[in-house]
Amino acid sequence: MLRRIDLRGQEGLLNGVLPRPDLDSQVPTSAVREIISEVRKGGDAAIRELTIKFDQVDIATPRVSGIELERAWKSLEPELAAALKLAHSRILYFHEQEAGKAHEVTQDEIKVTSMPQPVERAGLYVPGGLAVYPSTVLMTALPAKAAGVEELVLCSPPNPSGEIDQVVLAAAYLCGVNEVYKIGGVQAVAAMAYGSETISPVDVIAGPGNIWVATAKQEVAGTVGIAAAFAGPSEIVVVGDRSCPSTSTAIDLILQAEHGPGGRAWLVTWDQEYAQEVEDAIEVILESSPRRSETLETLIEDGYLCLVDTPQQAIKVVNEIAPEHLQLMCEGADVLVGDVRNAGAVFLGNWGPASIGDYLAGPSHVLPTAGTARFSGALTVDDFQKRMHVVEVSKSGFDGVANAVGLLARAEGLWAHAASVTERERWAEEGLQP
Repeated sequence: MLRRIDLRGQEGLLNGVLPRPDLDSQVPTSAVREIISEVRKGGDAAIRELTIKFDQVDIATPRVSGIELERAWKSLEPELAAALKLAHSRILYFHEQEAGKAHEVTQDEIKVTSMPQPVERAGLYVPGGLAVYPSTVLMTALPAKAAGVEELVLCSPPNPSGEIDQVVLAAAYLCGVNEVYKIGGVQAVAAMAYGSETISPVDVIAGPGNIWVATAKQEVAGTVGIAAAFAGPSEIVVVGDRSCPSTSTAIDLILQAEHGPGGRAWLVTWDQEYAQEVEDAIEVILESSPRRSETLETLIEDGYLCLVDTPQQAIKVVNEIAPEHLQLMCEGADVLVGDVRNAGAVFLGNWGPASIGDYLAGPSHVLPTAGTARFSGALTVDDFQKRMHVVEVSKSGFDGVANAVGLLARAEGLWAHAASVTERERWAEEGLQP
């Protein structure tokens, strides 16, 4: 089932040895651009037509009312409501601790205050389709709330009945998101970026999605801020050995693969017999899965079993893959993690499946995929804030740096930059107060 890659005896760099997602062939750039253009030109009418085309439902009024949101929350079973509240409290608490504070630095009477400022309006994308994701509502809305964002807009694709699942709406209500639209796909990203007659544009868009959604976010980047580099189909790498039961390793590979095609699942181990045990366990476990078909498709298309010589070589493989989720379920995991450089989130030990991170460990589960963990990290409060610098300069502070500023400005050929200093020096010589 899993594609075998035998790196035992392999020396040197791994670049080009391991398969990478072929995004250039997958990314439907021209089609995405066309949809974005249609939304920009046609507004609400175009969004409605695109929803008919892609979701096969006609939605005249896409906004979900406040009454519907409250009704969805009140309709939850008490145990599920309690679970959502628990996740809510843990996620919000984590991100409140993460939130940046203003800090001041004074050097020779020049004081600079670095002030975090939240964006005014953030767009949240919550996928639909094969599953429903109330967890993604919490994992995008709560970092934004902790950052101080006042207006949150949530878009999620409608189901065949033309609705958003009730538990997703309930999660939105719990998080205080009162602007929710039954719009999905590229058209949702375009609507949040450029606006329509109904939807006002946002400043930042956050949230995972399929390759179409991920590409759309890249296309509108610059018009709006895009949180997390490429939050696309889910990925996992498990580094495992016999210290973890093969059934646990198998189910943890399955847990990400069950999101469906487009994702990737890797087992990296130095124990060939253990690898076979895991593969056998996957086949047995899948027989009981209600999502067997989509999980199997993912594992066949993008499931890998990588054999290495040592745990250290395993970490080299991890850093080359740069996975969204990494589970270290092997002896010495607490030491090996010190060598991990590229991963969205790392789970240490046998008691920490990625599912705990998906729901309530605290950090957002919106993570970089497709190797973008090489230069990007998880969704955080910082994605909903920007830094504004306030510079205060006293007369003595000015005197201390004026000559250097003039020299640097003239070296760059910028006359007015230098003149801004000499003009103030003239004021001082003439006894004037600026």
